[in-house]
Amino acid sequence: MQEKKTKPTKKNDVPKRDKSPWWKFALKILAMLVWAGASTIVSQLIIGRLMILMIGVDNFLQPVPTAIYSALSYILAMFMIILLPPIVISIQKSRDAKKAGKKSTSKVVAIDRKKMREELGLKGLLTWTDFGLAPVGFVVYLLVAAGITALFSVFPWFDANEAQEVGFNYYVNGIDRMIAFVVLVVIAPIAEEIIFRGWLYGKLRNTILGKFSNTVSVIASTLLVSLVFGIVHLQWNVGVNVFAMSIVLCVLREITGTIHSGILLHIIKNCVAFYLLYVVGIR
Repeated sequence: MQEKKTKPTKKNDVPKRDKSPWWKFALKILAMLVWAGASTIVSQLIIGRLMILMIGVDNFLQPVPTAIYSALSYILAMFMIILLPPIVISIQKSRDAKKAGKKSTSKVVAIDRKKMREELGLKGLLTWTDFGLAPVGFVVYLLVAAGITALFSVFPWFDANEAQEVGFNYYVNGIDRMIAFVVLVVIAPIAEEIIFRGWLYGKLRNTILGKFSNTVSVIASTLLVSLVFGIVHLQWNVGVNVFAMSIVLCVLREITGTIHSGILLHIIKNCVAFYLLYVVGIR
């Protein structure tokens, strides 16, 4: 019986190893982290400045304008972080194609959109697993947060009881409370999960750090995402708390492959905080 000859592998079929220097790789990661963090903060400054110019400081500090400011800031941040880079790249590719005398196709955009949904962890619908993991993750987050907070409490500059400034301290009842609830409990968790555990974690885990082992990729991506998420909250005790939460949220993303359970956990956390702040009145 004659053995079948295997077709020789072409040179082009062999995956190329990344031979770029380590500092370029580190710079790429740093640029991505800075882009996510800076865009989140800059979006708040842009929306806040525009609204103050339009309606004045006194009106801006009223309940409804403040709520609108928070919602618009999250929307602008998502646009800047997730949608702006692909748009800029597409425009550049289109210009390059025109210079080369070629026609640009829309097929690439469709493929990118599909990849983007997977990268953001938004594929599929909510499952019973997501509903089950969210409360379990919430308990784990409380334990992790308590442990990390206890470690930081040894430093004199760390105040674990410092109140978080969210811009809604004057929301007491009625329509004001409803507006605060929608922004803090619904819009904020969804937007932050899409940006940090969706876009940033997806980029780091699958694209940038994907060439390393699975363990290294997961740990490095989780720590980097959680660090940036803590920094953008601009407050030590809050930063430590959300750092702990982000670790659990990244683990949920890794387990389920989506950010659905993470969004639910984040909603539970913000809902509890909202109840304590604006219903019970604990500061």
